Amino acid sequence: MSYSPKLGSAFNKTRLRDPEHPTTCSGMCSVCGECPGLCEIGLAAVRGADTVYPTAGGIYQYGSEKDYPVDLSHFNINGRVFGAVGAPECSAEATVFHVKMETEIGRRNPIKLKLPVVLPAMAKLAWPEYFGGAAMAGVLAVIGEGAIDKDPNLVCENARVKECQLLKDMIGAFRKYDHGYGQIILQVNCDDDIRGVAEYGLTECGATAIEFKFGQSAKGIQAMGIVEGLDKALKMKKNGNLILPDPEDPEVQKEYLAGRGPHFRDYNRLPMWTEEYLCGRIEELRKLGAKNIFFKMAGYDPQDMEKVLRIACKAEVDMVTFDGAGGGSGNSPVKMMNEWCYPTIQMESELYTICQRLEKEGLELPDIAITGGIASEDQVFKTLAFGAPYVTMVGIGRAAMAAAMSAKKVGELIAEGNVPKEYAKFGSTVPEIFADLRELRSIYGDEADSFPTGAIGVFSYLNKIHLGVRQFLALNRKFDVAYTDRTDLIPLTYEALDLLNGTYLK
Repeated sequence: MSYSPKLGSAFNKTRLRDPEHPTTCSGMCSVCGECPGLCEIGLAAVRGADTVYPTAGGIYQYGSEKDYPVDLSHFNINGRVFGAVGAPECSAEATVFHVKMETEIGRRNPIKLKLPVVLPAMAKLAWPEYFGGAAMAGVLAVIGEGAIDKDPNLVCENARVKECQLLKDMIGAFRKYDHGYGQIILQVNCDDDIRGVAEYGLTECGATAIEFKFGQSAKGIQAMGIVEGLDKALKMKKNGNLILPDPEDPEVQKEYLAGRGPHFRDYNRLPMWTEEYLCGRIEELRKLGAKNIFFKMAGYDPQDMEKVLRIACKAEVDMVTFDGAGGGSGNSPVKMMNEWCYPTIQMESELYTICQRLEKEGLELPDIAITGGIASEDQVFKTLAFGAPYVTMVGIGRAAMAAAMSAKKVGELIAEGNVPKEYAKFGSTVPEIFADLRELRSIYGDEADSFPTGAIGVFSYLNKIHLGVRQFLALNRKFDVAYTDRTDLIPLTYEALDLLNGTYLK
């Protein structure tokens, strides 16, 4: 059998001419002849190097189409019928609604959270709703790398950011609904670091938390994108972007204007950070007002995962998010989304072993978040249980953004008087249709009725996660999320058992 998808993909809206008869090892049709090019090969024959990335670019979000041989579904959730941990053994007091989900992270400056969730880096699509909903739900949210380049009015001097209203707006989208829980985090990649984004965020935008990005599950080589036109390429290079070929080279200009040579491309630099640099850099940012420092890492080689954790321990980093294979954006190579990085559960198994080793050395580990294809309460619970006691947070990215976009669209249709038939049975207004608006009123008062529906949608979606995880905890007679552990999981396959034992593919 083959785990790889066929050479027809939602990324590029391609398909096989004869999908019922594929050659599984290559993903092609088993019989190939003259064809107008419906599949990935046909598209590449017309569009060339552009098809390394999704052709729709940043207007969508993406997830792996690969059918991985092991995932969270290989576990069921255990249940218990005697006793109570974290609550009195009293049926009136040990209920689902008495399960404690609030938590706190942070080495030097603690952050209170309503539930142990981080919404990973985003800087596109319905970002105001994504960040606003995170604040309403009381969780962490991260502004994605390269955010400044999405501001058409970006001002730079000497290749460093001087003015970026978009960044202020992104931070403000969270702060507007901040009620004492959660935090908005500004992510910086290597380019952002060089271009002074962290300093600008801290001193000009009111940011208090910085996340250093080493990579993500679908974009381990960082982003790359075509730059349309010589003038734009020159402007971007002046702003500090790495543009190749060099648009300032007269020979390159001559070839480009003649319609020859490669397109200009914006290459995000690969981080060449060292422990010495990062520790010093983190202290610089703390002096500028950074209260919390985070790392974002993917399922690279286990030696690299361990090194990042060791640096995090030394620098007293608050949390490291590890991203398992699959999810991505329009800047993630198609085949990298499908074929690179440890699948989430396998990555978490490797991390568990690493954390055990570091703990035996006496190191104080940061909080660890796991993300990558997590969308429902059972997956959140399993992720926390499998990684306990080291994994204390779960990242929910694509699903939370989907909630923002869906609820935003529903709100627009309600305003047009075109209520979707699926929701018409609940009513015709936002208060009637969005059930959890009642809970937002208890936090913000009646002004919640005017909140954007996309943000309400993120809050409501996370509220569902909140209650669902509580149910699984109560099922195991554990009335605080901190008590979950691997005994709460039932392996269904030999692969799942090997993952628990740390012997998978060893």
